[in-house]
Amino acid sequence: MRRQPTALPAPLLGLVAAAALLSPQLAAASEEGLEIYPDPTRLLVLLVLFVTLVPVLNRLLFKPLLGVLDARAERIEGARAHAAELAQQAAALLARHDEAVRQARETAHGEQVRLVEEARHAHQATVGAARSAAEREVGGARGEISRAAASARGALGAEAEPLAREITARLLGRSAA
Repeated sequence: MRRQPTALPAPLLGLVAAAALLSPQLAAASEEGLEIYPDPTRLLVLLVLFVTLVPVLNRLLFKPLLGVLDARAERIEGARAHAAELAQQAAALLARHDEAVRQARETAHGEQVRLVEEARHAHQATVGAARSAAEREVGGARGEISRAAASARGALGAEAEPLAREITARLLGRSAA
């Protein structure tokens, strides 16, 4: 991508300049009507200097400057290509990371579901065992209560008749036979 100056070749450019300057055109001053002709010697010296300086300046200034600009453009393109490659690598790493996170979430969710089910079964087993123990205690307590009630009925039944006679005697004021 080497750029070359787009100037006309030096000899052709010199001829064009000489023809333009040596043509019999008159320059007129505004009021005095002076005629000015170019000095052919000075013009020839300027043309020779121009023709000799163009290749020197081309070699010493323009080619190195264009070379530096080309090298800079190549470095910029290289940096852009490297940046694009790094962006692709980053996108690939991001995709791998996202996939790993997704898999970790799926694994964690499965483990969570498994632990919840285990806890539910353990809870049901504990509740069932506690319920059975409570039912046994309630059954034992009911049996004890019914025995105590039967015993209390028996004791009250034995005490009820003498008590009834005493109440009757006090109410009637005499003993009931």
